[in-house]
Amino acid sequence: MKDIIAEVFVPCLVDNGFYLDDENESLGREGISYTLASDKGRGYFWAYSHQNLFSVYVQDFVLYEDLFLAYKQPAYISINYYDSVSGEELEPSKRLACHCIKGHIGQKNVYRAVYHKNVPIRSTGIVIIPEYFEDYLTSNYPGDYRDLRSAFSRMDGEEDFPELVFLLRQIRNYRGTGLSAKLFYEGKVKEALSLIVEKSSLVSQPPFTKSLSSQDLDGLTAVTAYIDEQFASDLHLEQLARIACMGTTKLKYTFKQAYHCTITEYIQHRRMSHAEHLLANSDLYVNQIAQIVGYKNTGRFCGLFRKNTGMTPNEYRKHTHTKRTE
Repeated sequence: MKDIIAEVFVPCLVDNGFYLDDENESLGREGISYTLASDKGRGYFWAYSHQNLFSVYVQDFVLYEDLFLAYKQPAYISINYYDSVSGEELEPSKRLACHCIKGHIGQKNVYRAVYHKNVPIRSTGIVIIPEYFEDYLTSNYPGDYRDLRSAFSRMDGEEDFPELVFLLRQIRNYRGTGLSAKLFYEGKVKEALSLIVEKSSLVSQPPFTKSLSSQDLDGLTAVTAYIDEQFASDLHLEQLARIACMGTTKLKYTFKQAYHCTITEYIQHRRMSHAEHLLANSDLYVNQIAQIVGYKNTGRFCGLFRKNTGMTPNEYRKHTHTKRTE
């Protein structure tokens, strides 16, 4: 890869209203800043790359309209952490959630997602290309090298990883320049790799790792269709297993393999998505919305909503209603 920022980030940025802004030095002069055009929203995207082997980035912006993203990814691996977000990945559908690690593998496939308007998109992440995670590590650690793709993939959705979250916050808050900055970013990426390799070794492998059969996929499709219709109801694993025509243990692991989240997380994602819609487009009280999407306890609903979006329901409503009335 000749230019990691140009090949990984710029196609998304330029096509969606961001422009190169040399005067924006809010996150350090060693990186490159892109500012969102005023008719599209407000905020910025900042990235720093090292010898086109890896990049660290920070995004902090608000969109005035929903953004539907579709672009062909180069080959890379990445991790990031959202402090605030509202949106979904598509194909397969998966909600973007806050306060957990997102591990991602780019495989020259088309990535599709939607980011919702009026809600701050704030995250910090690291992108690493094959020339680093394959060639460089293989040559420098020939006896110890392991494929990092599986390690990054296994981190997706990890909620108990305070060491990596702290590291990403250090990157976000750093303002150094010159040689000290270059050494800092390189050191943090190597530290992140060390943490991920160690953490992934502690995560148990699922018993079902072979490719899913068409029968299994049909069963999972029936389960997700049922959840999509009945997400506000009390859903039990045994009931879903009967719909899928498989045992409960197999359903849990095949579901995670296919959708990269647990069944409980999938149900919560559907509930939170509907709650966002109701908060933005109705004047229902928060306790009423909690009941509608399936939570008898309003406090639990508020806690889960904040965990998923980075905001309380009232804060989310304030953001969306303020923009509607401008």
